[in-house]
Amino acid sequence: MLSQHLLFFFAMLGAFNGIGLAAFLWWRVRGKPALRWLSLLILAVGVRTGKSVAFHFWPDIPRIVLQFGLTACFMIGPCLFFLVRSCQSDTSGPSLLDRWHIAGLVILAVGVNVFLPYTGHPALWRHVITPGINYVWLGYLLLASVQLFRHRTRLAGAPTGPLLLGALAGVWVIWIAYFTAGYTSYIVGALSFTFVLASSVVVYLRQRAGQATVEPYQDRRIAEPEATMQLQALAELMAKERLHLDPGLTLPRLARRLGMPQTRLSQLLNDNNQTSFKQYLAQLRVLEAKVLLRQLPPRPLELVAEQAGFQSMSTFHSAFKKHEGITPAAFRAAATVS
Repeated sequence: MLSQHLLFFFAMLGAFNGIGLAAFLWWRVRGKPALRWLSLLILAVGVRTGKSVAFHFWPDIPRIVLQFGLTACFMIGPCLFFLVRSCQSDTSGPSLLDRWHIAGLVILAVGVNVFLPYTGHPALWRHVITPGINYVWLGYLLLASVQLFRHRTRLAGAPTGPLLLGALAGVWVIWIAYFTAGYTSYIVGALSFTFVLASSVVVYLRQRAGQATVEPYQDRRIAEPEATMQLQALAELMAKERLHLDPGLTLPRLARRLGMPQTRLSQLLNDNNQTSFKQYLAQLRVLEAKVLLRQLPPRPLELVAEQAGFQSMSTFHSAFKKHEGITPAAFRAAATVS
């Protein structure tokens, strides 16, 4: 009897704490999409594991409880996927395509719950919908894993790196625990969540305890191998997405796109690239302007400045002359003659 009480306590501990933590994160981190998705992920796993514990100890619970828990399970994979996506985006919210994606998932979940309730279709839920939910969960796990692998260089040394890797690893552990429940025990999934949640809190507290308040950024130079890797990731991002052509590009936006703190990006450019953020953008924009100035038929200088990412003609002239030693008009004349 005592062992059953302990089993219930530890299995339900993760569910209760997870739901509480999700509520705390949701109301505490307004305006931060990544942490909003993290709170939804923790909530979905908490509800799903809570249902597991209830079903394990009381198999005759109302089927609406099973339906609610399985619906939460359906959202675990998408919440993890969009958590990864939000950490890699430089916008304040999901893109239009992501919004349609999310809307489709919500419509599917609501439609199944309304038109195919567990009470009226128990066999369909047991043999089709529940296995389908588990494989949807697996599919989004794989998508999130691929996303992290593709952007692994950008995440190196970034604060979001441990968050995403920890969330991915934890969800993998829980999915495997549920998928192999037929060979172990159904309650193992809930116990796994308790273990993952407790481990995450311990790791977070240890990291917080080891952090020092350093202004404006780390008091040591970034190691050369790490700096080289991050500078290469920056160069690849700028070459691929040509972010420097956006006149409104800021240091915080670029840092979010790279998945690192803006203080670290500033340090990386200043200490390891011997240039400031503004100088770095000016260099890239001048290179772009030189390409445009060589093209025929010649374009108005105002158009060249705009297409190269400069906010004004005066900024364009001063930056160009500083880097090339001549004005844009003189450069075009020389290029035309040659």
